[in-house]
Amino acid sequence: MAGIRMENKIYEVGMYCRLSKDDGTDNESASIATQKSILTDYVKKQGWHLAKTYVDDGYSGTNFQRPSFQNMIKDIESGLINCVITKDLSRLGRNYLDCGLYLEVFFPEHNVRYIAVNDGVDTLNKSAMDITPFRNILNEMYSADVSVKIKSAYRARFQQGKFMGTTAPYGYVKDPADHNHLLIDDKVAHVVREIFDLALAGNGIAKIRKHINKQHILRPAAYAAEQGATGYERYFEENEENRYIWSENSVRGILRSPIYAGNLAGYKRIAANMKSKKRPSKLPEEWEVIPDTHEGIVTQEEFDTVQQLITSRRLPENKGGFENIFAGVIKCADCGYAMRAMSANRRKRPDIIDCVQYSCNNYGRYGNIMCTAHSIEARDLFNAVLTDINRFADMAVNDEKAVRAIEKRLTETDQSKAKALEKEQRKLNKRLAELDRLFSSLYEDKVMERITERNFEMMSGKYQKEQLEIEARLKEVTETLSDSYEKTQGVRDFLSLIRNYQGIKELDATIINALIDKILVSEREKLTDGMVRQEIKIYYKFIGFVGELHITPTKRWTALKPKNCTVCGVEYVPRSGISKYCPACAKKIQREKSNESKRRSRERNRQACIELSAKNDRLMQNGVDTLICGGIGGGAQAALAEAGIKLYGGVSGDADAAVSALLNGSLGYDPNVHCDHHDHEHGEAGHSYGDHGCGKHSCH
Repeated sequence: MAGIRMENKIYEVGMYCRLSKDDGTDNESASIATQKSILTDYVKKQGWHLAKTYVDDGYSGTNFQRPSFQNMIKDIESGLINCVITKDLSRLGRNYLDCGLYLEVFFPEHNVRYIAVNDGVDTLNKSAMDITPFRNILNEMYSADVSVKIKSAYRARFQQGKFMGTTAPYGYVKDPADHNHLLIDDKVAHVVREIFDLALAGNGIAKIRKHINKQHILRPAAYAAEQGATGYERYFEENEENRYIWSENSVRGILRSPIYAGNLAGYKRIAANMKSKKRPSKLPEEWEVIPDTHEGIVTQEEFDTVQQLITSRRLPENKGGFENIFAGVIKCADCGYAMRAMSANRRKRPDIIDCVQYSCNNYGRYGNIMCTAHSIEARDLFNAVLTDINRFADMAVNDEKAVRAIEKRLTETDQSKAKALEKEQRKLNKRLAELDRLFSSLYEDKVMERITERNFEMMSGKYQKEQLEIEARLKEVTETLSDSYEKTQGVRDFLSLIRNYQGIKELDATIINALIDKILVSEREKLTDGMVRQEIKIYYKFIGFVGELHITPTKRWTALKPKNCTVCGVEYVPRSGISKYCPACAKKIQREKSNESKRRSRERNRQACIELSAKNDRLMQNGVDTLICGGIGGGAQAALAEAGIKLYGGVSGDADAAVSALLNGSLGYDPNVHCDHHDHEHGEAGHSYGDHGCGKHSCH
């Protein structure tokens, strides 16, 4: 037959089957079972060996990043299979460029034969392959046509207000009578309501998240898993505590979603074309929204108010302002998460860097359950890094002695290790050579029948085991030595590099990325003398960590703009944005306020004594000479004593029982019973009668 090379070769066949969601499940000719049946019969008729079956069910032909397809590629590269068969060319794929790459480059390079049974495509048949590119183009055109039809159908249903997600959003369930309609989920709708209420009260997203986390509520994904939603099974395998930790993105997603106001939102992302998997996000203002498709958990007015609040809380655009030069470099020393730059004070400052501080992103997302803030002012970090770079640069340029000290400190241990390793390396190589000679001698003894077969196997096994152990150790030693040599060279490279940055006054991302691998920031530490310090570790290129830096964190108020005291007019640096007085005037005003407070307290006590004196007069006029009560102040006690009225204070229990105890003489003094209405230090005893005792303070 012209154009085909007949072979009697027995192939190791990889059978590939694919079914896209777009193909439908009611098309029996395209089903996985049908594909397997056709291909299995074909392999049997050819007398080949079916090595493995690969199935991608529910994957588009325009994308070649399919799990089973990629496994098949790995098996081809490892030599497990040398023939690939599919039912037709479209099962391999519908992207003519990628299909052509596999058919014309990859398969031939790996000596793999490809056959599409129903299309008559065989890479051994040259005439059949000439038309294959056109088949690929037609397959891609078909896929593009299907893609357009699906998108059109989706848009039509969306514009009708039909919900087409696989899982209902948090706070909703699908209507059992109509799965494209949403009903409120009473189990968790109150959580959504509370999140919006907190936002309406002026709380930020971070504060709302912390509030929800304190209530131990399942986060949306974990709740979906608990309800049996498809695709959320992995959340059952999570640490129990993590299932209750909400992220800021979860809270923000709820506050931003029009669905909670009863509207359907769609087209939040757009794919460039059917081949592209990149789907850039749109701004919420650009989403397409269909109003009043279901019952809202919040009103439209509440939702709109929250959107305005979120927008107003956004940090201002960085128009020529702060550039995060430490992005990707600065990390939390405890959890290893990146640290994010945040606006710490929005007041106008001379320099925008004084408005920014870094804090742990792990803490920012999950609060102190996962980590602590590790806050550091951007200005403090900038100054510390700039100073350290200049220190090393000055050393590298001007101080050869210091350079040698650095080299010695960084490489001394490695050089000492290297000498020992080099000695061990020579010893291992010598022993390997000895083993080779022993093997030769042993084999010669076996051939000459100087030793038995049994002894040969025993001794050769022993030598072989030792040889494997030595080779493994030799590999380890060689790699360690290589690292040591690289580190020694790295010190020289670093010193040569940093000389270029002597005397720099500013930092930028280029300098940071050229010199530094990472910066670890520790939590602030309070010292015994009341001072606060913070540790920073800088890991430089080539040499790694040299030594930690300790800084005294800038207090937030030191970056505020100076202002004039409203009392004396002196210029001062305020401690807060609402400060009005300089420190001297503030102290004076505070002292005056304290004195005024004490004066008012004395006046209240004087008035109370006057009123009590009047009451005492009324008591005496009524013939009262004894007072029993639960608690009474020292001033009142003095006034009663002056009026000649005997006092039994600190008595508890029934009033009638207390009077009876007084009349029968059982209401007396008990030195072991105390209350704060008696001067026990100077011998004044408490009172008790029966089960009643001083100190309970219930007045009768």
